[in-house]
Amino acid sequence: AELFRGQMMTEMAGLSAEDGMVMQIHAGSRRNTDRTLFAARGPNMGADIPTSTDWVGGLNALLSKYGHAPGLRVLLFTLDETTYAREMAPMVGHWPCLMIGPPWWFHDSPLGIRRYLDQVVETAGFANMAGFNDDTRALLSIPARHDVWRREVCRFLAQLAAEHRISKREAEIVAGELSYGNAKKAYKL
Repeated sequence: AELFRGQMMTEMAGLSAEDGMVMQIHAGSRRNTDRTLFAARGPNMGADIPTSTDWVGGLNALLSKYGHAPGLRVLLFTLDETTYAREMAPMVGHWPCLMIGPPWWFHDSPLGIRRYLDQVVETAGFANMAGFNDDTRALLSIPARHDVWRREVCRFLAQLAAEHRISKREAEIVAGELSYGNAKKAYKL
């Protein structure tokens, strides 16, 4: 099953490279872990738990074949925070088709966003981040979630400016890119 899934991902990457559609990979979730809840209510009702991922091994075949394809864009999302600095940031820094998606699901919170920025920015840089996108089914939460993202990005950038690692003007530019520009670029809009 894993070989088939890997081959299908590689084939989908090839199709995305041809048609220019953006591919998203969301990894690190064990779904429907409560059998009693599943039996009573069906799938996707809760009991979804973060789990470990292996981005380097899992994407090796796909990137070996399509990693330099000019039309391919792949956004990576994870619930396994341990892979931000160890795997994802170095990968998006190397492979031109990859961008790292924002913290997702359990981690799109103030502290989750702080951990993400602390672990990703130094190696991946700002340009390899997809900014903040939203695919929530809770439509009324979208403005609040984007506000939390913008506030945490500005907090992070203000700290960099206070340490004279970037200028105030650079912080303003990056804030705009991480709030709007990078997402527009990531999704080829």
